[in-house]
Amino acid sequence: MLCPFCSHKDSKVIDSRDAADGTRRRRECLRCGLRFTTYETAQTESLLVVKNDERREGFSGEKLRTSMAMACAKRPLPLGAIDKIADEIETQIIESGRAEVPARLIGEMVIERLKVLDRVAYIRFASVYRDFADLESFREEIDSLLEPATEAASANQLSFLEDEALPSAPRRRGRGRPKKPQPGPA
Repeated sequence: MLCPFCSHKDSKVIDSRDAADGTRRRRECLRCGLRFTTYETAQTESLLVVKNDERREGFSGEKLRTSMAMACAKRPLPLGAIDKIADEIETQIIESGRAEVPARLIGEMVIERLKVLDRVAYIRFASVYRDFADLESFREEIDSLLEPATEAASANQLSFLEDEALPSAPRRRGRGRPKKPQPGPA
């Protein structure tokens, strides 16, 4: 361990404690006598993301959250929704056991979840991720989102009230109308 003051490589451990994120060690430099603190954490297996141009980059959960947060900016989403999705994706990637994951796969995982969570956030993310060539391809993506809603609207004559609950007819109190006698077997 290099001393941050004189860069000497020998030090002795004075105190060692477990911390929430690893082990905290208080050290003293054997040359200058100054004390400093180090933190040790277990190194997890590194996961690499293979970019479209074949570059490899370490997976960053924070980068994933940031890109999703930009797509979801100013949207009325449940608290912690972005973190939940990012954690799900990160867990799914780690559990796959692969050392390298294509960036395309991560992007598709995000798109699937954003499409369910918020359509506007989905379109925002897809517009950057899919890099639409022109307005026509962008329009096609938006139209594909609207198709299920259009089919439901044509099936329902009162489609303009689709999002609102239809008022029910007032219920009568009591027994209602007396039943007509049914002819029985003779």
